[in-house]
Amino acid sequence: MIASINGVVEDKGADRVIINAAGIGYELFVTNSSLANLAKDKEAKLYVKEQIKEDAHDLYGFDSIEEKHLFEKLLSVKNVGPKVALAVLNIGSSDKVGQAIAGGEVKLLQTAKGVGRRAAEQIVVELRDKVGLISTVAAEAVVGRSGNDIEKDEAVQALVSLGYSVYDANTALAGVDSSLSTEARIKQALRVAK
Repeated sequence: MIASINGVVEDKGADRVIINAAGIGYELFVTNSSLANLAKDKEAKLYVKEQIKEDAHDLYGFDSIEEKHLFEKLLSVKNVGPKVALAVLNIGSSDKVGQAIAGGEVKLLQTAKGVGRRAAEQIVVELRDKVGLISTVAAEAVVGRSGNDIEKDEAVQALVSLGYSVYDANTALAGVDSSLSTEARIKQALRVAK
């Protein structure tokens, strides 16, 4: 199994790259962010995920090990194949995608090509706990509270019931005085969010 490839970038396409390693040209499907970091005729290293099927032997390349691990987690979701997993990773950095999944941001995941509401919900349901640490860390950085305080906050719960993700609700409430009533905090957060 191929775990990584070091070589010279021979050619770049819209969603793939050819890397020459020891005289062999390997074609790898890559994310937009990985593609942007690769320059033709320059040395490159990509972490690789092999997908072998009856009719295909495809290689998927990533410029960070975190992005590769998130791709593998996406592949573990029912009815998510490599092309859909790449599309999800193309909506932003692996941190942003992880936060979207952990925060239940179905609408953001739906912006990925080929991802409908049902697929986005399935990704959230199956991976939320596996990438949840990212969201908790991000939320704590925004509001300086522990995960349990966030979950018990009535203002956060109210905003989530209005369609906000947990992360966005916490972001909106970050600048609001916590000594105000729940209703006043929600009103101010809604003004900030607009």
